[in-house]
Amino acid sequence: MRGVIFEASVAVVLVALAAIAWAQHGHGSVGAEGHQVAQACVTEFEKVVSDGRGFGLAFAADQNGYPGPMHVLELRDRLKLTADQETRARELMHTMFAESRPKGARLLEAEAKLRRLFADRTADEATVRAAVGEVERVRSEVRLIHLLTHLKTRDLLSEEQRRAYHEARWGAIPPAQ
Repeated sequence: MRGVIFEASVAVVLVALAAIAWAQHGHGSVGAEGHQVAQACVTEFEKVVSDGRGFGLAFAADQNGYPGPMHVLELRDRLKLTADQETRARELMHTMFAESRPKGARLLEAEAKLRRLFADRTADEATVRAAVGEVERVRSEVRLIHLLTHLKTRDLLSEEQRRAYHEARWGAIPPAQ
């Protein structure tokens, strides 16, 4: 259930960020409250990524029948995992976090460098292009770790468990497997 609440919170924050962006581009005004929401999103992103979690980077997999190990473990009773499945899911999760944490730290460093360019008034086209390229390169590495782990996790579960997982997480029958 925490996973669903977290994803719903992420969705709300993303909608809030979209509203802020809309307002900043001449479609209304955003006061301090809107910017506080944006800062809260950045803070949550930094915490989640530094923990090795994906902050929605594997939604494409999760929403389409490829569960992640952390959420499988959260739903272990509902999925009726065997001891072996639980052990293997835990191993996948620990491996994913171990690989993702250092890359997540690099992602946060790259994001901070991009912000510093603007804060220090040293941003120009070349430095911004380079900084954004680095952010996106590292983000893709973090995303791949999570997506590839979802592929492996799917193989741990039976068709019935995958269906139960999808219903628990997304409230609907998953797409054709």
